[in-house]
This record gives sequence, structure tokens and C-alpha cells, in this order.
Amino acid sequence: MTVTRRTTLGALTAGATALGAARSVAAPAAASPHRLWYRQPAKEWVEALPVGTGRIGAMVFGGVAEERLQLNDDTLWAGGPYDPVNPQARAALPEIRRLIAAGDIAEATKVADARFLATPRYQMSYQTIGDLRLAFPGLPETADDYVRDLDLDGAIATTRFSAGATRFTREVIASAPDRVIAVRLTADKAKALSLDLSFASPLNSRPTARAEGADTLVLAGTGEAQNGVEAALKFECRVRVLNKGGTVVADGAGLAVRGADEVLLLIASATSYRRFDDVGGDPAAINRTAVEAASARPWRDLLARHQADHRKLFRRVAVDLGTTSAALKPTDERIKASPTTDDPALAALYYQYGRYLLIACSRPGGQPANLQGLWNDQAAPPWGSKYTININTEMNYWPAEPTGLAECVAPLVEMVRDLSVTGARTAQAMYGARGWVAHHNTDLWRATAPIDGAKYGVWPTGGAWLCKHLWDHYDYGRDQAYLADVYPLMRGAALFFVDTLVRDPRTGQVVTSPSISPENDHGHGGSLVAGPTMDQAIIRDLFSSCIAAAAILGTDAPLAAILAAARDRLAPYKIGKDGQLQEWQDDWDADAKEIHHRHVSHLYGLFPSDQIAIDKTPALAAAARRSLEIRGDLSTGWAIAWRLNLWARLGEGDHAHGILGLLLGPERTYPNMFDAHPPFQIDGNFGGTSGMTEMILQSRNGEILLLPALPSAWPSGRLTGLRARGAVGVDVVWARGRLESAVFTAAADGRHHVRYAGGAIDLDLKAGQRVRLTARDGVLRKA
Repeated sequence: MTVTRRTTLGALTAGATALGAARSVAAPAAASPHRLWYRQPAKEWVEALPVGTGRIGAMVFGGVAEERLQLNDDTLWAGGPYDPVNPQARAALPEIRRLIAAGDIAEATKVADARFLATPRYQMSYQTIGDLRLAFPGLPETADDYVRDLDLDGAIATTRFSAGATRFTREVIASAPDRVIAVRLTADKAKALSLDLSFASPLNSRPTARAEGADTLVLAGTGEAQNGVEAALKFECRVRVLNKGGTVVADGAGLAVRGADEVLLLIASATSYRRFDDVGGDPAAINRTAVEAASARPWRDLLARHQADHRKLFRRVAVDLGTTSAALKPTDERIKASPTTDDPALAALYYQYGRYLLIACSRPGGQPANLQGLWNDQAAPPWGSKYTININTEMNYWPAEPTGLAECVAPLVEMVRDLSVTGARTAQAMYGARGWVAHHNTDLWRATAPIDGAKYGVWPTGGAWLCKHLWDHYDYGRDQAYLADVYPLMRGAALFFVDTLVRDPRTGQVVTSPSISPENDHGHGGSLVAGPTMDQAIIRDLFSSCIAAAAILGTDAPLAAILAAARDRLAPYKIGKDGQLQEWQDDWDADAKEIHHRHVSHLYGLFPSDQIAIDKTPALAAAARRSLEIRGDLSTGWAIAWRLNLWARLGEGDHAHGILGLLLGPERTYPNMFDAHPPFQIDGNFGGTSGMTEMILQSRNGEILLLPALPSAWPSGRLTGLRARGAVGVDVVWARGRLESAVFTAAADGRHHVRYAGGAIDLDLKAGQRVRLTARDGVLRKA
């Protein structure tokens, strides 16, 4: 690795300024720790820059002669309300269980594929509105002094270039408070702006574009039918042109602007979706209201309102891991060079980019972040861009609580509320059980039956895993009113397993059946099995959180007792012949078809759970470590991110940093910093932010750990604004590889056991109280 001398960001910027004309005009600003920037327009979608209100989003390409804004609405999905439960499933269940118990996995799989899977077998896809195209007659394909960037702190994408003697600037924001995407076009000469606006959509339902009056362009249509489910959604996207100077003329299915001094485009989108079982909304009325309200505000007000709203969330956390001269280069060049360049600021940028993306794609009132967050340019994207709840959806929200974005969890909570309704039907129809269940995927319509194939979909603990996020949201915030609101959802998920766990005749313990260890073939006839390690761990967490919640709320003592007894009977963790943590009840790990499988499901207990910990269960932690060694570090993007979190939990900072390097390299990070599965999946971005947090701060097992996995590559730095369980904020500063200070700010009364190196201290804090700790020779002291 090439090592470059580290220095301060200010010194780098000053040095760049001193170079004068030897550098691009953008070079001094390039050292901003919150800026992605490039010297050329995006040619591919994974080079474009994302903006989002949490509900509508755009990918900004930054073209010169033509700008492409690829648009999304988080409720534009294929199909419509449907109930996918297979009417044969309940009758097939005992046979599948019998075959699994007899060891005939292949036959059990055949039965499950034929009679247990959902009808239809596949769920609906998240779709795209299409493109808003801005063609600029007279401008060249390339231009001088070209720079495009995305300012994460200001949440604004900007393109700047010169053509002839004119300097052009294009700015794009996605405003949550004003519910529009706003595009401002300016030039340093009067009457220099001319453009043609048009829509293009890849949807087979063929939405139509039309001009409405002299200043508005409308695209209207429906989603697509898919997998035998008819399209039920209407959608509309409208653009209003507000110009200073010049003219605007309707031109068939487009608008033409000529000779303007300044142009402001206001883009609104909506569908008829109201709820998973209600598609009676009026998208045109919604859009007209949004555009009319935004039109009454000048650009400066739209920008100020947008940035104040965004920064309220984004600025809660600040990170500095050190800076080298590599930070002066364009972002795509930094990513390409990252395997051989010392660029700690790239990791910090990736960290904040993950937070930016979550703010932009998951806001109260909208849908949760899906496999691609909010951004998708296809009618049938990879894996449908659905909610894969056997890891990917959960990973999207791993950084939310610890990095100060608790509000962004609201859409996930509401999805679980919906799933408790649809999942109750599935639980009764498929299993004859109380409560509710969701398998490994869901969609906008909250489908909960197993899909795709038995080896992927027959996994009943997806909803249970989501309930961990319900509990975590309470544990980080300690709002008892919220806990009372979501406890029935957790309770329902637990009741399902009270009714469906089966007794293992060999041990007398209780296990799930049928199930899988996502999405791994154990080499004994398929993937189906009873009691995979991950299931047992997830259910243990679910029962424990329900027991704790019932005690806090002073309710449901009889059920809590039942859950405690059932928890004690769950099959425990096992260590296999190779010293590894067993993935299945039998020691089959070495027989699995993919030894380096992307999923590390059986290590759920190490992270995101804390059932396994190096300081609490050292033998199990050592077995988890051995499993990770066998699995290997290199995998798909999100799977690398999970490994990053796991190695951080093992206290292996340098190993974790090496895995982070794999994640940040050009094979797993696209030029726009989107995570490459490949293709694009956003979960790796969020998992990366989470993993870096775990290296600096862990909040687990009733303790707060400071610098538990600090790598030698980050000898000095700071990460401030973090949150820990117990409703407490934590600012961490370190130098020369040792803790310098930690500041704790309580949002609620509570006791916090804090550990660093070999030292520990208990803090009894009242709401609003602030305490600063320092460390000398590993001993924590109040400053």
C-alpha cells in the first residue's frame, strides 16, 4: 500500500488553492468531506447521483447537451392487492415436516415446491416512472471547466460548465417539506437558457405524456400487470416550468423554453396507492397541490427549507478518520485507486453517504428502503427490488438508530404493522396458527407467503427478524408510549412460534420446521431443514424482547411466562467438529455446497444480535470466528458489509478494516458510491456505515464499548453524535490509537455501564445531563 502523509483538511485545501491554475477550478472545494464530485457527466446509471425526498427520487446524470433525470416514486409497483396463500399449503405442512424428520430432504423439497409455495410463486416488482429529458439546443456534448457534484450536507446535486463564453449552472434538490424535486437552471449571461422537455418511460403499460397549459408537462399511466396479478395503480408525474425571461411553448408531448434568464422546474409524482389494500387515491390532485404550493416559493426559500430539513438529520453525526492528499481527487478516481492508496477520508465519505441515502429514501409517511433504496431505472429490476427480509431489508436499517436517524425507521415500523395484518391470514391459512408470519420476501402489497422456491422461500422468521427493529427502536429511544403501540405486533409474531415450534424427537428441544438457513444448501438433499441456527437465535431474541416489553408495560405476565418456558427449550448453539459454529442442528457445515456462501445466517447471534460476544460467551465467539475464517472475506457487496460488522464485534479492528477495503474497492463500489452486489443493491452501503460504527462504538449486552475494534489505519479521529441503547448520545475522540475523550448526553434517566480497554465505569445520568470521560492507562475517569 502506498502511504501518504496525513494532514488536516484545511491544510489540504490551502495547498490546493496555492497550486492556482495548475489544478481544476473545482480542486480547492474537492477536499470537502461531504462531496462526491466528477470531471465528466454520467454515462451509466451507476455513475449518476441520487437525490430523494424519502418518497420520490431522481438520478441526476449531469449531461451538457442533454440532461437525464431518472425518476422514481416509492409506491409505483407492479400488480395490485392480492392474497398469495396456496390453498394446499396447510394440508401439505405435516407431510413436509414428516419428510424432513425422516431425512428425505429432496422429497420434502418437491412437496414444498408443488404445494406449499405462494400463488403466484413470485411477488411484484418495484418500478420506475421513467426519465425527464432536458435537451439544450446549441450546446455541445462536452464542455470546458466541467464539474458535477453531490453535496451530502446540503443535499444538492450541481453541474457546472462553460460553453463558449457562457457559464452554466444546474442545481437539483429533492425537498421533503415541499414534496417536489426542484431543478434550477442558470447562466451568467441573459437569455442564454433554451431547452426542450420530454418524458420517456420503459413501462410496457405505455404511460402518455401531454402538455397541460403553457407551462406544465404531465406523464400519466398505470403500473404493469405481473405474475398474473393485474395492475391496480394509477400514477402521474408532472413538471411545472417557472421561467424568468424568455418564452415557454407547449410542443405536443413536450415543452420548449427559449431565451430565458433562469428556469425553475418543479417535479411532483404520486400514485393512487393509499395502503396495501386501498388503491383509491387521486395522484393528479396530490401533484397539483404540491406543485401549486411549491410554485409560491422562490428558489431561495425552497432551498433553505429543504436544507434545514435535511441538515436537522444529517448534521447530528460528524466523522473524521484522517485525511491525505488522495481526498483532492475526483470520487471515481479515489474509488479506483482505493486498493493501493491511503485514503481514510474515503471511508468517512462512504460513512456519511450511507446516512445521506437513508435520509433520502426512508422518511415518515413513505415506504421503507427496498433493495435499491428508492432508485431504480427498470420495469423489472434485479430481484424485483423488493423487500428481502432474510437480511437485506434489515441491513438497510442497521445504521439508523446508532447514527442518529431514528426517524427514518418509521416506514419500517409501518410496514411491520401492515405485515401483521396480511401475515395473520398467512399464519392461519398455511399453519393453522395464531399471530402472524412473513417469510423471506415482501412487496408493496405486503405479501407474506413463501415465494421463489422451497430452497429460498420456506423460511418463517422474516417477520420475527423485523420485530428486532421494533425493539431496537424502543431500546435506543426508551419511549414507553411507542413500545405500547408496537408490543401487539411483537406479541403476534411470538404467538405464531408458540403455535408452530415442533419438538425434536432426538433432543426434546423445540425447533422450526420446515425452514432453511438462508439461502444455503446443506448438501443433504437440499436446503430444507428443521431448526437452523439462525431461526433459533431470531426466535430467542423475539421471545426475550416480548418478555422485556411486557415487564416494562406491566402487562401480559401469563404470556411472558409461556415465552420464557419456550425460550428455555429452544435448541442451543452448537460447535462443530471443525471448531465452527454449526449452521444446522447436524454438523453439516463442511458438506454445504457453497463453503464460501454469501449468507452467514448462523452468525446472526454475533451480529446484529448480541447473544454471542467475545467477553460473554468466548467459546461461541471463537466458533463464530472460525466460521468466518472458513467462509472467507470476499463476497457480494452486502455480504462483505455483514462480515465487516461481524469482525468488528469480534474486536478485530485491523481485519475489519481490511474487509472495509474490499467493500470500498472498484469491484464492490460503483463510481457514484452505490454498493455493487453486483448489480446495485443499497444494503451494502448501509451495512458499511453500520460496520464502521461498530468499530468505534458498540452498544450491546447492557454495556457501551468505546473503540472496541479501532484499526491501526485510523490512529486519530473522531465520531460524534452517535446513539447508544438507553437513550444516550455518545461523542468519541481518539488520538495515537487511544481514547482521548467520550462525551455522554442523556435523553432519558438511566444507568450506563461504559467500558474501554480494560477499564469500566458506571454512569447514572438524568435526562439532559452531559458527562465527559477521559482515559489514562485504560482507566476511565470523569473529566
